[in-house]
Amino acid sequence: MSRVEVIGDCTLYLGDCRDILPTLPLAGAVVTDPPYGIGESAGKAKTRTSGLSSSLRRAQEYRRDYGDDDWDDAPIPEDLMDMVRAAGRWNIIFGGNYYALPATSCWLVWDKLNGATDFADCELAWTNLPKAVRRIRFLWNGCMRANGETRGDHPTQKPIGVMTWALQHLPPMGGGAVLDPFMGSGTTGVACVASGLPFIGIEQREAYFDAACRRIDAALKQPRLFAETASAPVQPSLLDDAA
Repeated sequence: MSRVEVIGDCTLYLGDCRDILPTLPLAGAVVTDPPYGIGESAGKAKTRTSGLSSSLRRAQEYRRDYGDDDWDDAPIPEDLMDMVRAAGRWNIIFGGNYYALPATSCWLVWDKLNGATDFADCELAWTNLPKAVRRIRFLWNGCMRANGETRGDHPTQKPIGVMTWALQHLPPMGGGAVLDPFMGSGTTGVACVASGLPFIGIEQREAYFDAACRRIDAALKQPRLFAETASAPVQPSLLDDAA
């Protein structure tokens, strides 16, 4: 562990979660978006041309913004996933469909409303929550994004509105913190600030860690800015809200 930053009710660790998790108390919930092994860290999306005006321009943007990193070359190992799940009473794990996780009654489904592209229509979060499947429609397609949100600090950055919505499904935690062992640029932390929840984040890459510190500090100055985004009107679809 090389650095710890405390920003309001948020404690951020720069380091490897394998080393840091054993030092932490049990969290109220783990809410995280671990690597899936789909190669987005090294600019996989630069080869996708559907809906893009210039594939060359997009390739240049990805290389400039994110480089050719390798953290998303493979899913995290099974033993690390077990460690992550055990770190909090409740779990919300995006990309859970890429892992061998127990059967559950509750998947959280994010419908991106992204139209005719070769990106996935939805992203899935595995949970151990005692409820039925839930879904949010939240546009996140290139430059078209709900509520004017922007991204640019991380290649797999989630919308704040989606993460705020996910947090709303957690049972009361009695003051327990939300833990994100793969914090990236800190979107879960920003959503926690907006929701009035204490947050613990871990990130091993300094550039993303610095972005998380900056974003969470800014969110604390506007703590309710994104609190209502999850309930914003959205385009209807045929997908049921529960399964």
